[in-house]
Amino acid sequence: MKILENIALARLTTLGIGGRRGGLSGLASEAEIAEACAWARERRVPLFMLGGGSNVLVADAGFDGLVLHVAIQGVELRGELLRAAAGVPWDDCIEQALGANCAGMECLAGIPGTVGGTRCRMWRVRQEVASVVRTRAAFDRAAEKFIEFSNAECGFSYRKSRFNTVDGAGTW
Repeated sequence: MKILENIALARLTTLGIGGRRGGLSGLASEAEIAEACAWARERRVPLFMLGGGSNVLVADAGFDGLVLHVAIQGVELRGELLRAAAGVPWDDCIEQALGANCAGMECLAGIPGTVGGTRCRMWRVRQEVASVVRTRAAFDRAAEKFIEFSNAECGFSYRKSRFNTVDGAGTW
């Protein structure tokens, strides 16, 4: 795991706002996520997970901790299911789905961010991410392992899921 220091977070957000912070680690694999979480836990360093940086405002003072920039790539078709990694830009996922003749997400094109940052976006033509997600994997920091959740277990609702509510805040 490589940690870069003193990098302005503004360059990692769609709004271009944000000061410098303690450390940044670009994560390209699930193993690197586990390693970064263990590193921060051992040193009692706060963590902030960052995907595509959309809908994120970072203070001019930056973030005094470790920013985990999730950049895991890959989209693959498995039968009728499309499996996409957390760091894949949302529009790239939709484009690959359409290229594989998988319908259902096309009305969600143009929404910024990455697959991993998608909670439940109910914007275009009353279509929502929850209607096309079958399962989602997440790293459980307490158990120190990846866990797969069914759609129902994700607790999707308008702009919310178990991953950004009080139940999941700080755990995933």
